[in-house]
Amino acid sequence: MKMSPAVEKYVLHWGEMGTRWGTNRSVAQIQALLYLSPQPMSADEIVELLSLARSNVSTALRELQSYGLVRMTHVLGDRRDYFESLHDVWELFRVIIEQRKQRELNPTLSMLRKCAAEVDAESDTDAVTKDRIRNMLTFVENTSDWYEKIQGVPTTTLQKLMKLGAGITRFVQK
Repeated sequence: MKMSPAVEKYVLHWGEMGTRWGTNRSVAQIQALLYLSPQPMSADEIVELLSLARSNVSTALRELQSYGLVRMTHVLGDRRDYFESLHDVWELFRVIIEQRKQRELNPTLSMLRKCAAEVDAESDTDAVTKDRIRNMLTFVENTSDWYEKIQGVPTTTLQKLMKLGAGITRFVQK
């Protein structure tokens, strides 16, 4: 694969965004490259195209595989491992959201539940502080519950909901 200027811009930007989302730049660039690639790529091809160290590429590929964003495949007649990204942007979105939920939302929810239970037992903690912890717990629980419900919604339904956009609010406003 040869990177055109537009593909290079996409890959570089995705790497930059990855750092803002808490992911290593190389990991994000490799995922972007594999997403755009029409065929699976070997680690050596990735090394050459992105000018990264082989060890960095290997580590990033393992990380992407552990997230479920990239899978290993093989090419008939070639003993090397090849890699490809998920191709469906909605499937990518769902996997990324699930990973973020597992790494960020679930630990926060666990901590908030413990804090809420502890703060309720404390007599010297201000009522406003207690209320704010309970409000945050309710918000995070609702967010987690919403995610659990929405993850089972078929992609076509989600696409329709997104197209409705803010117009749907007139049906649910009180």
